[in-house]
Amino acid sequence: MAKAHLEAGTVIDGFTIGKRVHKGGMAVFYAVTHPDHPMPMLMKVPILSEGEDPAAIVGFEMEQMILPKLTGRHVPRFIAAGDFSVQPYLVYERIPGTTLYPLIEKLPMEPLEIASLCGKIATALNDLHRQNVIHLDIKPSNIILREGTGEVVLIDYGLSRHLHLPDLMAEEFKLPYGTAPYMAPEQVFGIRTELRSDLFALGCMMYFFATNRRPFGDPQSLKGLKKRLWWDPTPPRALNANVPPWLQEIILRCLAPDPAARHPTAAQLAFDLTHPDQVQLTLRASKMKRDRWSDRIRRKYHPAAFQPTPRRDAATESKIASAPIVAVAVDLTESHKELSDALRVTVQRIMTTVPDARLAVLNVRKQNLIAIDSSLDEEGRSIHVQKLVALKDWSRPIGVPQERVSYHVLEALDAGAALLSYVQTNHVDHVVLGARTDSRLRNILGSVSAEIVQKSPCTVTVVRKPREYANEIGPAFGDVKA
Repeated sequence: MAKAHLEAGTVIDGFTIGKRVHKGGMAVFYAVTHPDHPMPMLMKVPILSEGEDPAAIVGFEMEQMILPKLTGRHVPRFIAAGDFSVQPYLVYERIPGTTLYPLIEKLPMEPLEIASLCGKIATALNDLHRQNVIHLDIKPSNIILREGTGEVVLIDYGLSRHLHLPDLMAEEFKLPYGTAPYMAPEQVFGIRTELRSDLFALGCMMYFFATNRRPFGDPQSLKGLKKRLWWDPTPPRALNANVPPWLQEIILRCLAPDPAARHPTAAQLAFDLTHPDQVQLTLRASKMKRDRWSDRIRRKYHPAAFQPTPRRDAATESKIASAPIVAVAVDLTESHKELSDALRVTVQRIMTTVPDARLAVLNVRKQNLIAIDSSLDEEGRSIHVQKLVALKDWSRPIGVPQERVSYHVLEALDAGAALLSYVQTNHVDHVVLGARTDSRLRNILGSVSAEIVQKSPCTVTVVRKPREYANEIGPAFGDVKA
């Protein structure tokens, strides 16, 4: 007979029950030990008493299905699961650290602190989405900062959706499930296949952290939940003058009712949060008042107003692939102009075929190992600024809208290491760079392109200066000798 409450010392499938750690609304958590698993572990046991919400049982089934499929540092490691016919449970890694819930007592937070923290959360969401899982219950109590590293770990997958598994929640219940202050409009309408629902929830968290107020309150009715589709929140800067325009821009973009108006992916949101100086400001950034009453009513009743409609799972799954971050490393020296032009043609083709892609234009300014580097040229002008201007001039013919392009001058002793660090830190999906054909330069400077091909975690395209245009682009294989 399945039990919701277990006595300390009880042994289940080799797991010895220890102290009860926490009792939530739907489950009880125990510390457990096992001779084959030396790590700290938790056992989660669903509450099965009379009168319990059946969604709690279905959510537990969903978590039993999803958690074993997940890997990586942003999720707890799955250990074991118990069958409902005997004793349902989940055992997984006990994350050392605390949730974000205690932060509520310290609000509002400083803008850069919000950006740093929520950039980590967006990075964790990107990792989750790439495993075909949408969390659908992002809130402070479901996010743990791992002790020691400060990495974000996402917990509680009872309301989540795995795009390759049956969605029991959608099949068995018509009412939406989630946490009211953080639910995206499409969730309210029963849509559970939109990965940007998690970005809306993160936007609600950022708003809360910045203002100590929830953007849409805490409605307890379906009518109240649907109101967020047309009722815009007070701009954060009107509530807290310390909120900079770039942070308001990010927050209000996340809170757009239409998912298409939000960041295409969590990776792109993480990029904005970690590069505030590159955020393209719109009218959202300077907004100080809510929309007029007449505008809100028009949004609610206009025949052409946005209404969430079901989308195919494939559309959500392919969204990550259709909105990559593309980085191009540009050599600005005049001697490599032909190669630079060929590089631009390649990038233009990529950006044309992937309309939601974000472009990062990079240049590495190599530093001297011994001599002191000057930040100014002979005329007293900033070398860094000049390079940024040159990168903008280089990219202008590509025709990418400014809100989808950023420019970065990396200063480092090792160009290859600097590029690799940027690629890894910013979750770049595709790197484009030129290959030098001068053997003397290769001997002196080394083969940066070969190093990137060998060590990069993403797709790499190496562009050569061709004899014929048809041979301009060389695919990045291991025998690159640039």
